[in-house]
Amino acid sequence: MTERLLQPLLHELVGAVLAPTSALGDATGQIRPAGVQGVFHADARVLSRAVLRVDDREPEGLSHGPDGAHGVRFVGLTRWLGDPTPDPTVRVDRRRRLVPGGLTEEIRIVSTASVPVRATVSVELACDLAPIEVVKSGGVAEPLAAKAGQPGQLTWAADGITVTVSGADAEVVADGDRAATPRLTWPVELPPRASTVLRWRLAVEDPRAVVVCPPGEPTWSRPELRADDRRLVRLLDRSLDDLRGLRLAEPSAPQDVFLAAGVPWFLTLFGRDSLWAARMLLPLGTDLAAGTLRVLARRQGTRVDPATGEAPGKILHELRRDEFALPDNGLRLPPAYYGTVDATMLWVNLLHDAWRWGLPADQVAPLLPHLDAALGWLADHADADGDGLVEYVDTTGHGLANQGWKDSGDAVRFRDGSLAAPPIVLAEVQGYAHEAAVNAAALLDAFGRPGADRWREYADRLARRFRSAFWVDGPHGPQPALALDRDKRPVDSLTSNIGHLLGTGLLSGEEEAQVARLLGTEALAGGFGLRTMSTDDAGFSPLSYHCGSVWAHDTAIVLAGLARAGFRDAALGLADGLLGAAEAFDYRLPELYGGDDRSLGRPVPYPAACRPQAWAAAGAVLLLQAATGVYPDVPGGTVRLAPLAGPELGAVAVDRLTVAGAPVGVAVDRTGHPTITNLPADLTVTTAQIPTQRPAPSATPARP
Repeated sequence: MTERLLQPLLHELVGAVLAPTSALGDATGQIRPAGVQGVFHADARVLSRAVLRVDDREPEGLSHGPDGAHGVRFVGLTRWLGDPTPDPTVRVDRRRRLVPGGLTEEIRIVSTASVPVRATVSVELACDLAPIEVVKSGGVAEPLAAKAGQPGQLTWAADGITVTVSGADAEVVADGDRAATPRLTWPVELPPRASTVLRWRLAVEDPRAVVVCPPGEPTWSRPELRADDRRLVRLLDRSLDDLRGLRLAEPSAPQDVFLAAGVPWFLTLFGRDSLWAARMLLPLGTDLAAGTLRVLARRQGTRVDPATGEAPGKILHELRRDEFALPDNGLRLPPAYYGTVDATMLWVNLLHDAWRWGLPADQVAPLLPHLDAALGWLADHADADGDGLVEYVDTTGHGLANQGWKDSGDAVRFRDGSLAAPPIVLAEVQGYAHEAAVNAAALLDAFGRPGADRWREYADRLARRFRSAFWVDGPHGPQPALALDRDKRPVDSLTSNIGHLLGTGLLSGEEEAQVARLLGTEALAGGFGLRTMSTDDAGFSPLSYHCGSVWAHDTAIVLAGLARAGFRDAALGLADGLLGAAEAFDYRLPELYGGDDRSLGRPVPYPAACRPQAWAAAGAVLLLQAATGVYPDVPGGTVRLAPLAGPELGAVAVDRLTVAGAPVGVAVDRTGHPTITNLPADLTVTTAQIPTQRPAPSATPARP
């Protein structure tokens, strides 16, 4: 029987990131040649082993924790050294920090012993330059032979990548059998109660990398938050550190910064992920949005190419150095892949929302031809069968079978668990399309460009078509279906997708109220956040990637939509679940986690989830926006305040949010009363009546 290759687990690994470089090791600080452990740089594993030993024995791990935004610190013991007492007298502090193009390690040996300590410290290394897709599919690669260079230096080179390790004052052992597993060694002699520090550094030269670490520090603001619920403060602080480490740029335009999707699989440009993350960070400024929009505009589709999914006006899905192939499931994606149904509409919506937050007109105007091209894709290529709805199908047989954000092959299931056949018409994608049409009309009007009425009419037709095609009867009353299948049958499972419809304008007020009621049911909201699929559905599994797990960004998007629409109870329930998950994961929210009931006491990790991950971390900013209730329309001269904070969530006060380029402060007291300070003088504040709760319907509405 052929052994099945399995994707490596990473939920117990400890990571640090400064994109496009990341390091993953075990809880003791060791990087072993197993699974997904290693140092990765721009889709290649540049170090597959870094094992620290003292006298050829591994220190006993004691603790680990973050060390700044891009580092981690490990504490271990060497109890065979020092005084023969029950208390340990020699410890090893290992500080790993990512730097542009590599990392540094500082190994501090600290003795409190009353006797001298003598030992040999070594770091055993290996490099296999395995492509990330080989690692992800559970494959292995043979380590390369190292070459000793200058004193204390080792080098590996292949495929245009050069990896160099330098150990200050270290001896290199790389001869014979040691060529594939060379060592840096240091003799250590400590008098009583003394310490020493050993250092080594990894540097990567990779001229073929398609992404690089941008220069300088983030240009978005770092808010100062005070909140009754300290979980929110801790989550925001850790998330902002992670977002700082996930910044990327293209080599040819280092000034245009965007966010990588996540560690370790997706440290590159992802259309959907990068767009959503930039949209969530708008309360901190518009620079990230502008950079993301420009990067994707430069790669906007110009031709019809079924092999890559490209079409005129379409926004890119994913960018890699080489083809991304997972042989176990037949997936083969070209380096520039356009197989996404929603990124084009999300690009339009980000442009509109950035403009509303204060993106200057001279930065909006150069992007308007790309807006026209995106609308051209929506008009000419998004609806292949002409039924008035946006659909997708992979025609190659080796691309993504599902091309919405739930892109696993089994994500679109009927209530009985059976799979829907493509072409697929996703519910939330119709919402994005409606929102993009309305938002584009506003931009076209504001900048004196033609076509606004056409897109308002498009939105009206789409809403009518959705109403007639998507609503079905479910166990909790009428509900929007997850999708339509190739025969236009409603895929009648109850999923989190319906929450993305809030605020898009696709639903009537009564329909939004029914969706809010569904989102608050135990079947969807009974975990630590919003389950991707209802527990009533046959396809539900709490550790299914898209059919029962909880995704942090999904929960944040939906709770923000609920809060903005005034459905406080449902929004507060999801916010509490998300904060509970944050606490359980040391405030570094993973990409997703198990959808088990909260009675378990803490969420179950999804074992292959990215962590950190951009839109999971950015969800903390979206939660902060919902709490403070700041909704600007800078071109319209208004800012609406409708906070979720108040009696249930507690008081919040934050400085250095950014509206129209100005740092503003917002405070919400325990009654829910908001105040805003330092707002530009040309903006008028309107405050929603408190409480903002909109009642759910007393009786469920009839199916449209």
